Amino acid sequence: MENEKIITLIDEENNEKEFEIIATLEVENKEYAILLPLDEDTEEAVVFKIVEENGEEMLECVEDDDEFNKVAKAYEEMMEK
Repeated sequence: MENEKIITLIDEENNEKEFEIIATLEVENKEYAILLPLDEDTEEAVVFKIVEENGEEMLECVEDDDEFNKVAKAYEEMMEK
């Protein structure tokens, strides 16, 4: 059985990268996924917004600093509970 928390994304250079979904959360009525790269020696997670496109869930990179900071803060608060 495949691990449902592991997903493969393709970057701008068509390279496949595996990520573990470590959390999903809602901030200001938008849903976000916190992903941890599996092929890198880092503990730094990546934040993606979950958007619906043509009836399918897609991940959209969060590039706005304010939006990123709100999600990061909400994640930290969630982890403290």
